[in-house]
Amino acid sequence: MMNKRTEYPRPQFQREQWTNLNGEWEFAFDDLDQGMDEKWHEGKVSFSQKIQVPFVYQSELSQINQREVHDRVWYRKEFSYTGEKQVLLHFGAVDYQADVYLNGVYIGGHIGGHTSFSFNVTNYLEKEGQQVLVVKVYDPHADETIPRGKQFWEKESRGIWYTNSTGIWQTVWLEEVAVSHIKQVIFQPDVDEGKVGIRLIFPAEAVGKQVGYQISFQGEAIASDLVMVTSTEMNRSVELYQNKIFRSNFHDNGWTWSPEKPNLFDVSLKLIDSEDAVLDKVVSYFGFRKIHTEKGMTFLNNYPYYQRLVLDQGYWPTGLLTAPTDEDFKRDIELAKEMGFNGCRKHQKVEDPRFLYWADQLGFIVWGECASAPVYTEKAVERLTNEWFEIIERDRNHPSIVTWVPLNESWGVPDIHHNQQQQHFSEGIYHLIHSLDDSRLVISNDGWEMTVTDICAIHNYSHGGVEEGKKYDHFIETLSTVENLINQAPGKWGIYAEGYRHRGEPIMLTEFGGIGYQVGEQDGWGYTSVSDATEFVSEYGRIMSALYSSKALFGYCYTQLTDVEQEINGLLAYDRTPKCDLAKIKEINRQYFPERLYSEAKK
Repeated sequence: MMNKRTEYPRPQFQREQWTNLNGEWEFAFDDLDQGMDEKWHEGKVSFSQKIQVPFVYQSELSQINQREVHDRVWYRKEFSYTGEKQVLLHFGAVDYQADVYLNGVYIGGHIGGHTSFSFNVTNYLEKEGQQVLVVKVYDPHADETIPRGKQFWEKESRGIWYTNSTGIWQTVWLEEVAVSHIKQVIFQPDVDEGKVGIRLIFPAEAVGKQVGYQISFQGEAIASDLVMVTSTEMNRSVELYQNKIFRSNFHDNGWTWSPEKPNLFDVSLKLIDSEDAVLDKVVSYFGFRKIHTEKGMTFLNNYPYYQRLVLDQGYWPTGLLTAPTDEDFKRDIELAKEMGFNGCRKHQKVEDPRFLYWADQLGFIVWGECASAPVYTEKAVERLTNEWFEIIERDRNHPSIVTWVPLNESWGVPDIHHNQQQQHFSEGIYHLIHSLDDSRLVISNDGWEMTVTDICAIHNYSHGGVEEGKKYDHFIETLSTVENLINQAPGKWGIYAEGYRHRGEPIMLTEFGGIGYQVGEQDGWGYTSVSDATEFVSEYGRIMSALYSSKALFGYCYTQLTDVEQEINGLLAYDRTPKCDLAKIKEINRQYFPERLYSEAKK
């Protein structure tokens, strides 16, 4: 089988010298937990099974395609490598706990199933012959403190729960770097001032060298500099207004990033020694983008912006959490835009950076959400919090991400309505994320029982079927005013947790719809049901008409983009086949423009 994931996995921090380790690896289940006793980690024992990385054993593309639950699995890969520079070994994501051995030596571990990690393996490489890489993975399915999201803990998926994933599910690669290199770059665009802050992180060996940057727009260099590295962390502020393309009307001329005009600035970074030799070169980009709330609305680049989002679970029939190809990420965004959506809420999943890259390039708003744990314990709090440090560190430079969602529908905080400890966690994670990243909005608990939040995000599927007139009328009435929206919660608890209230933040309907329509052989369920494409479009229009009649809502997120396993409530089938003429969905999505709200914003 040809490796389907050959693209560079970290597009916002790209080097030329790298080696993709995807493809065929040896693989073994370790249900008896005998691997360590039998010294599998030393790399001398070959495993009988073969697996295609980066696809988990539960997926078809792994070529194992087994749905039995296995908590412990092992990977083994032999590869040849010769080089004179330092070598970094990168893992895109491994679910859940990974311990890594190279040539029989333990080089490190990582806990967390959704974020990237790496090791400097230079001192562990053999000078000649084959290198042997072994990865031990522990994914205890009975442990409810693990942020698992929609992954089911049993063999067969059902309800809202999908097939679980164990092991390597994003790209593994090697990267050559000099001892003196650039470790990280963080961009901090300031739309109001026309500046971009550049924070650079270096190892101690880089101090005394020179770092140069060049910022280009549409192929034209607009800013550059060469400065001495005086510490392991440096901050530069680059004025862009003074350059000719920003002579006047910065915002109106379209130099900012938006779904309609996804303008990006290319950045080249070089680390240079005293003899002008290039030690390291990194290619990156950023977008000039500002998101804030005011007067009950969200503003993008200081203009009111109505978000038309679609819920996206990020699952594929043959790859599960892993997209079969890079083109699949791009195609999902193109299909959503073809239907008139300007963004998505990535639901219960920290998505692959390649998806975020295409969202940046194509112009597509993303709400970044994490996977939830099902219970509240101190360990669950620790694990979720640790993942947020890594999520923000990895993804903060993507202009497409405008909102962070750390909690959903009180998952992992089941008693938050009246339990002050769980309320403290919700409010605490809200403030923590803001303390790490001040360039985005944060929702404290998407759906209901919110504490402090930047958007009042409400879930409501109580629109009924076409024959349920009274239920539909009540749905319209609920959406009609701010008071009705926050006082007529459809579920057990209120929209706000006890002791908290609406403070004027924008209100969005962030889950609704879910029309069930079966195409092909896939059977399943939806929140309402239709039998053909004509009825499907009509039902979508009926539900959207109720939403558009609201004078209190400022945006929405429709459930959902695609069918997923037993859920047949997508606008597209699981294989991305459109269920109807997508132009008709776009026509419905575009029929409403909140002129009243926009005019009020200008007062």
